[in-house]
Amino acid sequence: MSQLSLSRCMALYLCKGLGLASIKALMDKTDLNSLFGATAKELQRLGLNDPIVTQLTNINWQHVDEVIQRCANLSITIVSYFDNRYPVQLKQISTAPLLLFCKGNIDLLMRPQIAIVGSRSATPTGLEIASEFAYQLIQSGLVVTSGLARGIDGAAHKGALANTGETIAVLGTGADVIYPKRHHLLYQQIAERGLIVSEFLPGVLANACNFPRRNRIISGLVLGVVLVEAEIKSGSLITARYALEQDREVFAIPGSIKNPLSQGCHFLLKQGAKLTEHVSDILEEVSFLSENSLYTIESMAENEAPQEDCPVLENLGFEVTSVDTLTQRTQWPVEQVVARLLDLELEDKVERVLNGYIKLARG
Repeated sequence: MSQLSLSRCMALYLCKGLGLASIKALMDKTDLNSLFGATAKELQRLGLNDPIVTQLTNINWQHVDEVIQRCANLSITIVSYFDNRYPVQLKQISTAPLLLFCKGNIDLLMRPQIAIVGSRSATPTGLEIASEFAYQLIQSGLVVTSGLARGIDGAAHKGALANTGETIAVLGTGADVIYPKRHHLLYQQIAERGLIVSEFLPGVLANACNFPRRNRIISGLVLGVVLVEAEIKSGSLITARYALEQDREVFAIPGSIKNPLSQGCHFLLKQGAKLTEHVSDILEEVSFLSENSLYTIESMAENEAPQEDCPVLENLGFEVTSVDTLTQRTQWPVEQVVARLLDLELEDKVERVLNGYIKLARG
């Protein structure tokens, strides 16, 4: 595997339109270090399109250094895909982020983890369950990972902090941005005793389209995902979907059939998730794996529809097309269209622009 300095990794990260899928393809053709200093024609021969070639031949190294220094000033550690501190299990998914921006105890990245996720509008019972499960999972030697959202996520982090504090919060903002604001104290406690993780540059504010991206990192880091309460259309279901595609265990806590927040869990149970009533139900599935760290994750690429068979891509051209239009054309549910668009964006096949998406020309 090519080894790159942090500054060169940052330069690639800042190159718009050049995702990890393209970088991996380049690694099969050349040493990545050869990209720096190569001529435009040499880069074009590698299959790179003109916008990327222009960026690579005009790298603003001063800006690269300024970004790295800003992270250092904020006590944010940058972990690249080529760093031996990068989590092995996350590296094995096809849409792994090139860089992780981390604030806190970076050693937690390599520890076996369980995610606890669920509704932002959780019931008191759901909050209690999330907190208790987190506390008990920590006692069993696992790290609890979640997304710092209000509701179930926050309760899971608090339960972990009530024990050893070994919890990871994966953000949909920059690692220095506290969202929601009500979690200011919780953020500070996690930064001090646990770990804050983001794939976004410092200063990036909350944006709805960033949270599905965050969710695939949550599921990518962990041995399994526990869904406590969730509506049938929710971000938590996207996290569970990624977990299934990444060959992770999915655990669902059942609830009343009259509670709308139970519908997501019941849906997953019908899809084969493990019915979970006690922490022991989770430990039965992951204890061997967490003790030995001998687990492998299938690449999501094996589960992806080929480009030519993807209805979303077939109905997307080089003109801007809205999500609503794609939903009408594909006759898919809107949440399925959005999830597929995220996959295609991470594969460098589409780009999100103002008012919609466009297909990217492949070099």
